Amino acid sequence: MTEERFSFTSKAKKTLVIIAIVGVVLLGLGVILTMSGDHGHEAEGHAINTVTEHSMLASADEQEQGTAVSEEGHGEAEGHHGSPVWLKRLFSNLWINNVYFTGLAIIGVFFIAIQYAAQAGWSAGMKRIPLAMAHWLPIAGVLMVISWFVVKFDVFHWTHESLYAEVGGDEIIKGKAGLWYWPLESGTFPLFYILRMVIFFALWYMFFIWIKREMLEEDIDGNVKHWYKARKYSAIFLVVFAVTSSIAAWDWVMSIDPHWFSTMFGWYMFASWWVNGLAAITFIVVMLKQNGYLKVVNANHLHDIGKFIFGFSIFWTYIWFSQFLLIYYANIPEETVYFIQRIETSQYKWVFFLNLILNFFLPFLLLMTRDAKRHMALLKVVCPIVIVGHWFDFYLMVTPGVMQFDGGFGFIEIGMAMIFLAAFVWVTLVSLTKAPLYAKNHPMLQESLHHHI
Repeated sequence: MTEERFSFTSKAKKTLVIIAIVGVVLLGLGVILTMSGDHGHEAEGHAINTVTEHSMLASADEQEQGTAVSEEGHGEAEGHHGSPVWLKRLFSNLWINNVYFTGLAIIGVFFIAIQYAAQAGWSAGMKRIPLAMAHWLPIAGVLMVISWFVVKFDVFHWTHESLYAEVGGDEIIKGKAGLWYWPLESGTFPLFYILRMVIFFALWYMFFIWIKREMLEEDIDGNVKHWYKARKYSAIFLVVFAVTSSIAAWDWVMSIDPHWFSTMFGWYMFASWWVNGLAAITFIVVMLKQNGYLKVVNANHLHDIGKFIFGFSIFWTYIWFSQFLLIYYANIPEETVYFIQRIETSQYKWVFFLNLILNFFLPFLLLMTRDAKRHMALLKVVCPIVIVGHWFDFYLMVTPGVMQFDGGFGFIEIGMAMIFLAAFVWVTLVSLTKAPLYAKNHPMLQESLHHHI
């Protein structure tokens, strides 16, 4: 078969530049509008309300200790609660989009690894799309490490040194200090935390490079040894990813609420990353097909990946409900406060229920029938719903823990997301131009061409 190459047209480039410029304008407008509001007294009042709410939920024994902790913790926390609202929103959204788009990139590698490890043939014609998405990984790693040092005091409350004081410190956070500061002294430099972040990105990028090398060398000589090597690397990567993705979820998102924990959170964040990545891959495949590319992909392939989106939307909901039900039903104060804050606070209540509508009800209803999964027009509707829906999922994971009662949704959130989206799509489309859109020497390409369900 002949090679098929993607052309990144000037029209597409202009569209992405416009999206980025509009994003910058909206972000700037959002910052100006937020700065113009006087939130100083509101932030102080909300900090007091937060302490009161935690105290009401705590047991009698914990209240005596909590009073000392809250007086000391919130006394020192001018840097945490006293930062301008606009700046905290800016930092919060920077972190949301870092984690969100990192997920899209690493799921690109994960999707390819799953196909190799399972010896799947049906996907042979579309594996270059997730490969292109994974090119965001090195950018994501640099952004994540640099931005952490910028946002740490506002996004990660546990970074405040006074929380680790022998007298008046936070006993719960002191008990977790080893997770972040080992082997250094608590409250100094979180060496263990930063090392994990760097090592995770290094490992992910290393496996991405190895798998990509074998995929592209296969185009040159057609030797099946490249497929076997890629399968070996993929199998090892899946084990590494199983561990690192869970710890990354604890580090990058769950530690934003350091008094709260969930034993299911690693699964939950993976499920959100995974179904979101599937939707992104599908949407790019559909757009390429509608522009005359990927002739090797037909309705049967779309049906298969549509089933993935349908099935894993239900899987995400299962994890969501399991985590919610177990915590809410157990009625443990230090755990239920996480959901109470999101359900009963007006700024987040609508997002809480929108999350379920966008990520479960709509994908479930729209993709229920066989024909729905085979039509590009419907997939073009469902995939953006899932992509936007899981952005709101990460918004709900991060913002309440950072902003408390000062959270909101507006130009800052939309603008920042548009900037990241334009950059991510640009990197992905440039990467697609560097190699054929499908591997003509893939040993299972014929199986894919004759795939029928």
